[in-house]
Amino acid sequence: MVDLLQPVEMARLSLRNHLLRSATAERLSEPDGTPMPELADSMGALARGGVGLIVLGHTFVRPDGKASRGMAGLWRDDQIPAFSRIARAVHEAGGAIAVQINHAGRQANPEYCGGQPIAPSGLDATEWTPVAREIRVQEIPGLICSYAQAARRVKEAGFDAVQIHAAHGYLIGQFLSPHANRRQDAWGGPLEARAEFLRQVAGAVRAQVGADYPVLIKLGLADFIEGGLSLEDGLQVAGMLESIGIDLVEISGGAGAGNSRERVRDIEDEGYFLPWAREVRRVTSLPLAVVGGMRSRSLMQRALDEGVSDLISLSRPLIREPDLPRKFAEGRSERATCISCNLCSKNSHEPTRCWVA
Repeated sequence: MVDLLQPVEMARLSLRNHLLRSATAERLSEPDGTPMPELADSMGALARGGVGLIVLGHTFVRPDGKASRGMAGLWRDDQIPAFSRIARAVHEAGGAIAVQINHAGRQANPEYCGGQPIAPSGLDATEWTPVAREIRVQEIPGLICSYAQAARRVKEAGFDAVQIHAAHGYLIGQFLSPHANRRQDAWGGPLEARAEFLRQVAGAVRAQVGADYPVLIKLGLADFIEGGLSLEDGLQVAGMLESIGIDLVEISGGAGAGNSRERVRDIEDEGYFLPWAREVRRVTSLPLAVVGGMRSRSLMQRALDEGVSDLISLSRPLIREPDLPRKFAEGRSERATCISCNLCSKNSHEPTRCWVA
C-alpha cells in the first residue's frame, strides 16, 4: 500500500509526501507581477505545514495575460530575485515548489492587462470574459516564446519544476476548445490543429529548461459549456502529453466558471474528478495528480491505493488550513474543515484567504 504521507519519487521530483498544493491565485504581487514579501511568507508557511509539493500560481507570462489584481507575473529577468526568495523560503522549510505559468487570453482583465484581451477567436462577452481581439498568426510565435522564457526564469529562480496551465478556460484551454477557437487556419479546426499551440508551448518550454527539469501540466479535460472541449477530446489531449515532454498531469475541468464546486459537505461529494482520472489512466502512463473536492484523508488514501492518482491536489482546504498535512501526520485531523463556500475566490480584490470564522 502507498502511504499518503510517505516520501515519493516521481516525475523527476523527490517529495516528502503525496500531497500537492494546487496552484491558487494568491494575489500578493505588485501591479507588474513582482511578488511582495508576503508571498514568500505565505509559501513558507505552507511548506512548514507539511505539504509535499507547492504549485505557485497562476503566474502571467506577459502583461496582456494578466487576469486579476495582485496576480504574480514572471515576464522580466529582474523579477527573478523576488521569486528566488519564495523558492528559498519553501526549501528552508523542507518543501518543494513549482511555478504555474499562464496567459489568461480572453479571461484577462482589461483593467489590469493594458487593454482589450487577445484570444484565438474574437467572441462576444460573457459573464466572466470581455470581448477579445483575435490573435494574428504572426503574433503566435511571440506568445509561445513568452511561456518558454517564463519557464527559463522559473528554473533560474531555483524552483523545482514548472507547470503549464492548460485548464480553466485560459489561453491554452481556449486554443483547445472548439467553442473558444473558431479559427480557420492551421491553429483551429480539428483537435490536432487546436492542440498545436499546446504542443509548441511544451516544446519551447522543454528547450529552455533542458531534458532533466520537471515540466508539469494542469489539464482541463472538459469545458462544462455547450460546444466546448468534450471529455473525449480532453482524453485525446491527455494521450498526447508524454510525447510532447510532459512529466506529470494534474487533472481538472471547467472553462472559467464551474471548476470549483460548492457544497462539498460529505465524502460522497468529494473527489469529483476521480472518475475522469480512471479514464486518463487508460490513455497515458504519466503520473497523475487529481484536484476537485478532496477533503477526507480516507478518500485520498483510497485514490492512491486503487491506483487512480499518484498525488492528491488540494487548494481551498490549504487556504483554510495551511498545516492540514501536518495535522494528518500527527493524527489531529481526518478531514479538512473547508466548507467549499468559495468565498476565498470571490473576493478578487483582496489577497486570497479563508473568510469563514
